[in-house]
Amino acid sequence: MADWETRPATAADVEALAEVRAVAMRADLERLGRYDEHRVRQRLREGFAPAHTLVIEAGGALAGCVALRPADDAHWLEHFYLAPHAQGRGIGTAVLTGLLDRADRDGLRVRLDVLQGSPARRLYERHGFVPEREDAVDVFLVREPRPRYGWSGGESGARPGRAGSS
Repeated sequence: MADWETRPATAADVEALAEVRAVAMRADLERLGRYDEHRVRQRLREGFAPAHTLVIEAGGALAGCVALRPADDAHWLEHFYLAPHAQGRGIGTAVLTGLLDRADRDGLRVRLDVLQGSPARRLYERHGFVPEREDAVDVFLVREPRPRYGWSGGESGARPGRAGSS
């Protein structure tokens, strides 16, 4: 896996992240006949909330972002994009695992939507997301919090068959 890290987003990150979104989403949006050079960037600008967003950097360079936004009955996983140079290196899986571990500790349901036919859907389903509903463009997935195992009500985080690990 590549050398990578996350940091809190700032308002100054919005344009660079809008560009990452445009590049990362282009093939799927073109496949669905929905790619628009301006709209693909504007959607991120309109939904960007630095307080809930992490910037992903790999090798010291911008690699992507992810947001976990609180809502009434769940947290929404949004704006999860990786630049092509960062894809296929385990970064997305590691970032998603970290976010879901935190959601599990906090007992949080997580929701997201993914474009119809997107390969990202397989990643989400491997991590316990199941389809909730879909339309012609999007598939809406949900993941219930997973229980934590341990000696005292899940405090240690140890899982059966993996004693001492977390």
